[in-house]
Amino acid sequence: MRCYELRPDGTAYALTLTTRPDPEPGPGRVVVRVRAVSLNYRDLTNLRNAAGRNVAGRIPTSDGAGEVVAVGPGVTRVKAGDRVAGCFFQTWVGGRFELRHHQSDLGGNIDGMLTELADLSAEGVVAVPDYLSDEEAACLPCAGLTAWNALVTRGGAKAGDRVLALGTGGVSVFAVQFAAALGCSVVLTSGSDEKLARAREWGAETGVNYKTHPDWEKEVWRITGKKGVDHVIEVGGPGTLGKSLACVAPGGHVALIGVLSGFGPPTDSLFPLMARNATLSGIYVGSRADFEAMNGFLAEKRLRPVVDRVFGFDAAPAAYEYLAAGRHAGKVVVRV
Repeated sequence: MRCYELRPDGTAYALTLTTRPDPEPGPGRVVVRVRAVSLNYRDLTNLRNAAGRNVAGRIPTSDGAGEVVAVGPGVTRVKAGDRVAGCFFQTWVGGRFELRHHQSDLGGNIDGMLTELADLSAEGVVAVPDYLSDEEAACLPCAGLTAWNALVTRGGAKAGDRVLALGTGGVSVFAVQFAAALGCSVVLTSGSDEKLARAREWGAETGVNYKTHPDWEKEVWRITGKKGVDHVIEVGGPGTLGKSLACVAPGGHVALIGVLSGFGPPTDSLFPLMARNATLSGIYVGSRADFEAMNGFLAEKRLRPVVDRVFGFDAAPAAYEYLAAGRHAGKVVVRV
């Protein structure tokens, strides 16, 4: 089979196309013919070695979808021919997160999905909604599930709530779609008026250009009638957390998801979190049970992931470069 590996390249890694023997499924394992893979900011972080992880020789990416082509002894959950997506954490089936699950993160501690054939745990795959294409289904495991966990599982979002999503990356776009389908009102930030106009198609009611409004938190506060938002999809990290806290309503919820502004400490005071009796949750994807619940919601509402651009398998490095440039809105996908 053909696959990509992360190989040391100076202080970072290089995305290298190579071959490996086709996998044979062992007990409790399945082999999936991968049809499409979607990229996340985490994949850039690993490629750049920004988090200092040792991923040398690892097949990258966590998000992929395809069909089962072989099952190992004892496997009854799925069968050959089933369309599935891999779970980001292969061992997190349900319940409260445990630190041991970090050892089963696709494209991190174990091989990921940027390959023609993926050897996965039979407990670590889920059926994908029939109406979605392979490219759309490949967007679900990380970005989709993270947004779902932030808003629904941990956030308890309901009709009438106000939601703020930062930027137009995969997680934020999913959050807009989920929030709108739940009956929430959504404010979205972006540095592009063109992207803000597109966001109305996804369900956003209001947009704030953070280039036009550098103090965008004041604009969000004004838009909401000085009441704030009930949920913040915080993907920026330490550089934007202070502004997000200035937007949250009393008793609201801030879902801390990303580190787009770096891995350092917050640059602003955390006092508003206390003053507003708000909740700050760390969100790192979700469990298989969460994934299945999300898929049920997707099928009910017939929601489709927003795919910005699809690259061929041989052009995967170009897909990484396109993601790094930040011109996308929604998901960047590699067709395998």
